[in-house]
Amino acid sequence: MTAAAKRLRVGVLFGGRSGEHEVSLASAASVIRALDPEKYEVVPIGITKDGRWLVGSGAQKMLPEVLKSGERVFLPPDPTAAALVPMSRNTGQPSMTLDVVFPIMHGTFGEDGTVQGFLELAGLPYVGAGVLASSVGMDKDVQKRLFEQAGLPVVPYVSILRSQWERDPAAVLKLVKKKFRFPLFVKPATLGSSVGMSRVKNAKELTAALNLAAEFAMKILVERAVNAREIEVSVLGNDDVRASIPGEIVPHREFYDYTAKYLEQGTGLIIPAKLTKTQVKTFQEYAVRSFRAIDGAGMARCDFFLEKRTGKIFVNELNTIPGFTSISMYPKLWEASGLPYSQLIDKLIELALERHREMTRTKYSIELPAGSGGALES
Repeated sequence: MTAAAKRLRVGVLFGGRSGEHEVSLASAASVIRALDPEKYEVVPIGITKDGRWLVGSGAQKMLPEVLKSGERVFLPPDPTAAALVPMSRNTGQPSMTLDVVFPIMHGTFGEDGTVQGFLELAGLPYVGAGVLASSVGMDKDVQKRLFEQAGLPVVPYVSILRSQWERDPAAVLKLVKKKFRFPLFVKPATLGSSVGMSRVKNAKELTAALNLAAEFAMKILVERAVNAREIEVSVLGNDDVRASIPGEIVPHREFYDYTAKYLEQGTGLIIPAKLTKTQVKTFQEYAVRSFRAIDGAGMARCDFFLEKRTGKIFVNELNTIPGFTSISMYPKLWEASGLPYSQLIDKLIELALERHREMTRTKYSIELPAGSGGALES
């Protein structure tokens, strides 16, 4: 067998139908560059904003080219196939089997359990959290409830349905004003990268902020603004989970919004964060507990607030597909913890295969005894 035949065929899934489509392209490009060509055969799989699946060829070096002129394919939910099938059989191209999929899709229809469930139907190993953890990780409301149940501190918040806001805005405004003092944050409950998020300084700004968040999700999260340092910890593992050293985000804008994250330079990353040994231990412990609270697997980045006045730590959220761009904290924290980018990618693929092997050990059907007639008696 040749060295090329031994390589794992890795489908890197990127793009998608969410508001974080462009962020996904930047992350996926970094992952593809880091995949060792002697170990892996990379198959770039782009999902357009309208949901079409396209596969790139060797001539398509840039991911936008894949989305523009790649070959259209589909993935059948058939575990005996585990292959991408060309939409047009006239091309003469055979189906393409995959060994593992690396989803680098942020937001809805990628990070929320939909793609993960589809990949499980297709019988393919994939990097990152499973269906449950992905869904919970995307829903900040449910996530916070699980954190509270696990005894983890969260910032005071309230969840509002979009239908509730549209049906009776006066009642919602009254509820928010009664529960919180300004300033506060309003955000979509099921989106990331700070898309649709607003910092609301006074009552006059509240209606516009709720309307903006409602454009991006069926559920809106309102929470008290905390004057705090923003601390992040990377998490890695399946059953055996470990946490990186903490890092700190120092936004150059009023808060760490989409523009500060991806469109402008100037945000500072302090690695390691300037913390006491006790604080470091607490952040790492909380990160692992948060990961386990949502049944995480593979990877996640846990974001915290460290309140400046009181020194209190709040768990903000857990991201099950963290950013992988050159400026992203998740890989930077692991590199500072002694795990370089390329080795981190290797480890994530290893964890994906490990989890898939464990899943295949599970029985999903009952073996009936001979002569039972093939049916259970009532």
